[in-house]
Amino acid sequence: MYIIGENIQILAPKIKTAIAERDATYVRELARVQVDHGANMLDLNIGPRKRDGVEVMQWIIDEVYDEVGPVPLSLDTTNAAAIKAGLAKCSELGLQAMINSTSADPDRLNTTMPMAVEYGAKIIALSMDKNIPPTADGRVGLAMEILIPKAEELGMPMEDVYLDPLVLTVNGCQEHGPETINAIRSFKMLWDPSPMTTVGLSNISNSVPHERRSLLNRTYLVMLMACGLDSAIADPLDAAQNEVIRIVEERDDSTGVGKALLALHDAVEAMDDFTPDHVDMSDPDQEAIFKTVQILENKVIYAHGYLST
Repeated sequence: MYIIGENIQILAPKIKTAIAERDATYVRELARVQVDHGANMLDLNIGPRKRDGVEVMQWIIDEVYDEVGPVPLSLDTTNAAAIKAGLAKCSELGLQAMINSTSADPDRLNTTMPMAVEYGAKIIALSMDKNIPPTADGRVGLAMEILIPKAEELGMPMEDVYLDPLVLTVNGCQEHGPETINAIRSFKMLWDPSPMTTVGLSNISNSVPHERRSLLNRTYLVMLMACGLDSAIADPLDAAQNEVIRIVEERDDSTGVGKALLALHDAVEAMDDFTPDHVDMSDPDQEAIFKTVQILENKVIYAHGYLST
């Protein structure tokens, strides 16, 4: 699983302050610790930055490169000029870059995807236009009719296109959980060679109490991996999540939790139901996995106390 470290992002107050004051100390710390915990790429989310986006993007790339060297970078902003400046800076430094992101909205698509081709960058393509389609079929349709044809028109290799069917929180948008899973499955089945896939994993637990977030994130990740997910924008500092990735990739069934996670993976892969028979319901950790899957499959309505019911 290719992990794009999510932690350098403008919504974090300390990052917002660091950027405003051009104090790179905390940015460098986060870059270093994410790489040390296995991040394959670092997302640099600077926000729209309409006034100073070009300067900020170049500054943050320089600081991160100085700290961690040639780690690939994801340039996360809606400011097209900042993206172009970031791509030029990455090219100058010899870094692999990714644009985060484009969409099926023509104005956005026709600006960003040609930039990716010009600089040999990868690109995250959101399966939305002005709005997010409510169904997997709607998201797949945008990929089939707009996103992939545009990439083909420009001669972009499929391995550089990362389709993102969009993850929304279970707290208020729970019905989208299964649709995103089904969209990933379809993305991997409809093309040969297939495009790459990614998601903003932590979005599944937005507005959820902190102590519940990792369980939701890592359980959903197992389900997405079963459908062929290639990468995730995620928190590489989540040790429990990293362990789940290891269990699935190594097929480690030496523990009860490992057996349950592999049973979940295999059930989703086969499009079978994940039932209480797949877990030991007397084990609180396995019971928590089962209850979380019920939420993620939209079979039980989410509530903050769902594990206690």
